[in-house]
Amino acid sequence: MGSRLPHALRDHHEFVAALGGRRPAVFLDYDGVLTPIVDRPEDARMSESMRRVVADLATRCTVCVVSGRDRAVVQDLMGVTDLVVAGSHGFDIWHPERGTLTHEAASGFEELVDQVSGLLRDEVGSVPGVLVEQKRASVAVHYRLADPDGQREVRELVERLLAERADELKVTPGKMVYELQPKLDWNKGRAVSYLLDTLGLTGDDIVPIYLGDDVTDEDAFRALRGLGVSIYVGQPDELDRDTAADFTLDSPAEVERFLDTLAR
Repeated sequence: MGSRLPHALRDHHEFVAALGGRRPAVFLDYDGVLTPIVDRPEDARMSESMRRVVADLATRCTVCVVSGRDRAVVQDLMGVTDLVVAGSHGFDIWHPERGTLTHEAASGFEELVDQVSGLLRDEVGSVPGVLVEQKRASVAVHYRLADPDGQREVRELVERLLAERADELKVTPGKMVYELQPKLDWNKGRAVSYLLDTLGLTGDDIVPIYLGDDVTDEDAFRALRGLGVSIYVGQPDELDRDTAADFTLDSPAEVERFLDTLAR
């Protein structure tokens, strides 16, 4: 479990050994990594100091943001437009010079997402504390602010939708959110692997580093096993799952310190 993970700052010698003298390519989740988790998703704006650190690091190595949010939304929240961003769990990937990067799971599911979004809004959109967020490639149902009855209503609807559309939909649970996605073999891990190939980051002199806090980041942690270094962001004693991460950092504040050390 996470409590046995070495710490990427306090156990710096272990982290340096894992780098093996290679130059980093850094992949960052957004919520919980570049910003704290907040009650209202639209309030998760990156701080000025974090923005400076990320921009500084990007002048020294490749930096990509891999988020469950819509790509345009995360770019707006970041206030940074010159980074590679993989939004919607990697379904929508954008490069500042090459524009949208097309891959096997990049389109073909728009009608399904529209239908599911409409159904969710009709059935739970008016439940106090529930937010239905339609994205380019998924629908997120946030229930952090709902009371127990509202949370139960959301859970039962999601379970019913998955049963009725078992061949079309999958759910990715997150922190007080259900993410309904097309049932495609695509996730943050596949997106990171695609980016490593597409951006020419597969050389022996490069070490990919992925920082994430949620269960959706585990796919990326697993994808980098034997290839790079993965870092779970959060309190290890609050980790309620086994993790494929190699190291830990306690909070976005520690992420900022860590990225600053990488940039030097």
